[in-house]
Amino acid sequence: MNAVEFQGVSKSYAIYDAPGDRLKELLSFQRLKRHQDFWALHDVSFQVKRGETFCIVGENGSGKSTLLQMVAGILSPSSGAVDVRGRVSALLELGAGFNPEFSGRDNVYLNGSILGLSTRQIDERYEDITAFAEIGEFIDQPVKTYSSGMVVRLAFAVAINVDPEILLVDEALAVGDIYFRQRCMRKVHELRQRGVTILFVSHAVSDVKAIGDRVLWLDHGRMVECGEPDRVISKYLAAMTQKDSNYLLLKSAGAPKPLRAGPTLAPEIVETIPNIDHRFGDARAQVIGIAVMDEQGRSLHLLEPSSRIVVRISIRAKEYVALPIVGFMLRNQLGMDFSGTNTSREGFELPPLQAGDITTVDFYLELPELYPASFSFSPAIADGTLAGYQMCDWIDNAITLQMGRSEAQIYGYLHLPCRVEVNARIRTEPALHHVAEPITGPVTEKDIA
Repeated sequence: MNAVEFQGVSKSYAIYDAPGDRLKELLSFQRLKRHQDFWALHDVSFQVKRGETFCIVGENGSGKSTLLQMVAGILSPSSGAVDVRGRVSALLELGAGFNPEFSGRDNVYLNGSILGLSTRQIDERYEDITAFAEIGEFIDQPVKTYSSGMVVRLAFAVAINVDPEILLVDEALAVGDIYFRQRCMRKVHELRQRGVTILFVSHAVSDVKAIGDRVLWLDHGRMVECGEPDRVISKYLAAMTQKDSNYLLLKSAGAPKPLRAGPTLAPEIVETIPNIDHRFGDARAQVIGIAVMDEQGRSLHLLEPSSRIVVRISIRAKEYVALPIVGFMLRNQLGMDFSGTNTSREGFELPPLQAGDITTVDFYLELPELYPASFSFSPAIADGTLAGYQMCDWIDNAITLQMGRSEAQIYGYLHLPCRVEVNARIRTEPALHHVAEPITGPVTEKDIA
């Protein structure tokens, strides 16, 4: 059974050029239209299963908040049908539903009542709410005196403690500190295990990948993609990268292109791409191969902790590339971008590429002690600078290797190199440099002093 269903839902807002046009339109006998229709959502259809964590991504203004407000019952669709089954608890705009003149305590009871709880039920949950919010004596102060972080602490604490069947979270955690965000994410995982349906809007794609069962991508109110998180997020990031690249002007625009007699070829070329999950770019240059090797050039089938490896990437230019940048992204088994680098980041400027040129770039890496999981390498070639570039070719998860087990226990994702000292003194001031005069004769207490 589905918890939320959208069937051909559209939402339109009337946009007037001047405030008086609204009144003129209402008083017009011929009902002359004096507004323009802005469609925040257009023909959106999807279903959210009970107990599913459904994430929504998209640019600002793509309709994400409008969609959640319809689920919460704040807005009604202009056309189509919205069906919501279950008690809804919403954490939408910062401070939404809070009266700034009321104290935090009063707002807890006010919000609980709005969500259908009796005073007795709120009493039973009050200590849990204040314990999670951790705002201390401010609970009895007016909310208008709270910082943005304190407001979201209290709002989230209320939202998760009213026994919701459907929880809506709209980018509210972005204003929280790291400590509170981690607690919130753990609580979200706990609610998932309890079978609570969650609709989660966030620009933090790592959070979306970590908790999402499915992802909906909205663009200007229209559905672009809906499905498995890795696939949808990869396409979404590719589109955002392409949009950013188109917006930025390359420094080399209009510069004369040097001519050579023929293409330049690298002495060693790798032409194998084991896997392509997703590929994007303008194809002016392309990755033709990637390999992960040891320092002797032997292909690796297993990564060893605390070892040295070489990531070799070969690219071919199909058109002129003025400022080539070659690099890769390393991802862990959760699909999170774990680490990455490129030639520009490492201070290495590649020469311009003519059509037909083939270049091979080797990245020498010293691996730390990493948790024994699988890691994928996503190679790329771009044209521009770190401040602004045009993506030529990007391949998601071109090669994946398993990390071997370390001899010692790994706590977290990796072990940082560490030296331990006990009862040591760390100097905070430079030592005074002087030459000690030799002591002649018997040593006295004065000499020791």
